[in-house]
Amino acid sequence: MINTDLLGYAKQKEIEKGRKVRIDCTCVESNIHYPTDSGLLWDCVRVLTRLMDRCRENGIKITGFHNHTRVAKRRMLAILNAKRKKQRKAAYKELIKATYKVLGYAERAVDAIHAERFVDLVAMGLSFQIDHYIQLTERVIDQAERRVIRGETVDAQDKVVSIFEPHTDIIVKDNRDTHFGHKICLTGGASNLILDCWILEGNPADTDLAIPMLDRQKEIYGRYPLKACFDGGFASKPNLKKAKSRFIKDVCFAKKRGLKETDMCRSQYVYRQLRRFRAGIESGISWLKRCLGLTRCNWKGWGSFKSYVWSSIVAANLLTIARAKPAR
Repeated sequence: MINTDLLGYAKQKEIEKGRKVRIDCTCVESNIHYPTDSGLLWDCVRVLTRLMDRCRENGIKITGFHNHTRVAKRRMLAILNAKRKKQRKAAYKELIKATYKVLGYAERAVDAIHAERFVDLVAMGLSFQIDHYIQLTERVIDQAERRVIRGETVDAQDKVVSIFEPHTDIIVKDNRDTHFGHKICLTGGASNLILDCWILEGNPADTDLAIPMLDRQKEIYGRYPLKACFDGGFASKPNLKKAKSRFIKDVCFAKKRGLKETDMCRSQYVYRQLRRFRAGIESGISWLKRCLGLTRCNWKGWGSFKSYVWSSIVAANLLTIARAKPAR
């Protein structure tokens, strides 16, 4: 990996040795509009209809096809503008009904393509795309019926928040802010280099990430750091015990959560020093978001999302190394 090579160069030039680390998490948003059930249903209708129009242009006949985009859009706007719950629910029923019809047309389109004796590459590509959006549409209809019609709650991990970026997770931060993207866990060094980045699926608790992030440092440097400091969300007695068992001398959690300073570090002075040092990762994350585009990923797809995040980190590390060792 490019970042591993950069860290090797930084170690060779004595810029960063990886002996003192700070770890924190943040969220990178996907490039999607704010998800609502009505908006997702409308997206499904218009995308499937567009693909089926391309099928018809390619000479594929779809039995009983009718364009329902105008009806679906009106119902979607009616939901947005409804002042009463009863009006909104009635409009949802009509929108779901229209989406079911379009879903049926899409299934017939796939069957019609497969029934063709000679299928060209364009038709086969359309078949794959339609089949992909059929599966997403079924999930969107299911969650809309469960939430709106039957009044059930749907787990965040089961929800679709975008048919264009289906990999997107729902990240709730401190029971306040809700983000739509992916949680990433960053490890920073004393030189302000980003030593490691873990792009996560789902929204695991910070307490479950502390030890894996330390283990990843051993994979990078062949040893554990001597000092490690974490945000308060990582704090727990089992994490402290496991970190100490890995011969990390000083482990600092920004919030004690029942832990004693002298249990975490050799002295209160060391604890205060590491606590101040930990704050540096916040400025590093802010710099990545403000200057290097880590706030929102504009690339499409899960693989591209990971590439985008790492490209921002590599760019940041190149700038940090350049500042540490100016050209002569």
